[in-house]
Amino acid sequence: MTIVGGRVQQTNFNNYRLLRNNESPELDVHLVDSDEAPGGIGEAAVPLVAPALCNAIFTATGKRLRALPIGGQKLQKV
Repeated sequence: MTIVGGRVQQTNFNNYRLLRNNESPELDVHLVDSDEAPGGIGEAAVPLVAPALCNAIFTATGKRLRALPIGGQKLQKV
Protein backbone atom coordinates (compact mmCIF):
# COMPACT_ATOMS: atom_id res chain seq x y z
CA MET A 1 0.00 0.00 0.00
CA THR A 2 1.03 3.58 -0.51
CA ILE A 3 0.82 5.90 2.49
CA VAL A 4 0.96 9.68 2.07
CA GLY A 5 0.61 11.99 5.05
CA GLY A 6 -0.36 9.06 7.25
CA ARG A 7 -3.25 8.01 5.00
CA VAL A 8 -3.52 4.93 2.79
CA GLN A 9 -4.00 6.00 -0.83
CA GLN A 10 -5.67 2.82 -2.11
CA THR A 11 -9.36 2.73 -1.19
CA ASN A 12 -10.10 -0.86 -2.14
CA PHE A 13 -8.68 -3.94 -3.83
CA ASN A 14 -9.58 -2.61 -7.29
CA ASN A 15 -6.70 -0.09 -7.15
CA TYR A 16 -4.08 -2.21 -5.40
CA ARG A 17 -2.45 -5.03 -7.33
CA LEU A 18 -2.62 -8.32 -5.44
CA LEU A 19 -0.60 -11.45 -6.14
CA ARG A 20 -2.28 -14.07 -8.25
CA ASN A 21 -2.18 -17.70 -7.17
CA ASN A 22 0.46 -18.55 -9.78
CA GLU A 23 2.67 -15.73 -8.43
CA SER A 24 2.43 -16.69 -4.75
CA PRO A 25 4.96 -18.85 -2.94
CA GLU A 26 3.66 -22.12 -1.54
CA LEU A 27 2.06 -21.65 1.88
CA ASP A 28 1.15 -24.25 4.48
CA VAL A 29 -1.70 -23.31 6.80
CA HIS A 30 -2.24 -25.41 9.91
CA LEU A 31 -5.43 -25.16 11.95
CA VAL A 32 -4.92 -25.61 15.67
CA ASP A 33 -7.55 -27.20 17.90
CA SER A 34 -8.94 -24.71 20.39
CA ASP A 35 -11.77 -24.28 22.86
CA GLU A 36 -12.33 -20.72 21.59
CA ALA A 37 -15.42 -19.81 19.58
CA PRO A 38 -15.00 -20.31 15.82
CA GLY A 39 -13.90 -17.27 13.85
CA GLY A 40 -13.19 -16.35 10.25
CA ILE A 41 -11.00 -18.84 8.43
CA GLY A 42 -11.22 -17.64 4.81
CA GLU A 43 -8.21 -15.32 4.97
CA ALA A 44 -5.96 -17.27 7.35
CA ALA A 45 -3.02 -17.24 4.93
CA VAL A 46 -3.29 -13.62 3.74
CA PRO A 47 -0.92 -12.12 6.38
CA LEU A 48 1.69 -14.73 5.41
CA VAL A 49 1.93 -13.84 1.73
CA ALA A 50 4.22 -10.78 1.96
CA PRO A 51 6.83 -12.41 4.25
CA ALA A 52 6.76 -15.62 2.20
CA LEU A 53 7.23 -13.68 -1.02
CA CYS A 54 10.06 -11.60 0.48
CA ASN A 55 11.80 -14.79 1.61
CA ALA A 56 11.36 -16.32 -1.86
CA ILE A 57 12.89 -13.18 -3.42
CA PHE A 58 15.78 -13.35 -0.93
CA THR A 59 16.38 -17.01 -1.81
CA ALA A 60 16.43 -16.16 -5.53
CA THR A 61 18.41 -12.91 -5.39
CA GLY A 62 20.23 -12.72 -2.07
CA LYS A 63 18.62 -9.30 -1.49
CA ARG A 64 16.56 -8.79 1.68
CA LEU A 65 13.51 -6.59 1.07
CA ARG A 66 12.54 -4.47 4.06
CA ALA A 67 9.75 -2.30 2.63
CA LEU A 68 6.36 -2.72 1.01
CA PRO A 69 5.08 -2.54 -1.67
CA ILE A 70 7.48 -5.03 -3.21
CA GLY A 71 6.76 -3.99 -6.80
CA GLY A 72 9.04 -1.24 -8.05
CA GLN A 73 12.05 -2.23 -5.93
CA LYS A 74 15.16 -3.00 -7.92
CA LEU A 75 16.30 -6.60 -7.61
CA GLN A 76 19.50 -8.16 -8.82
CA LYS A 77 20.38 -11.80 -8.64
CA VAL A 78 23.52 -12.23 -6.53
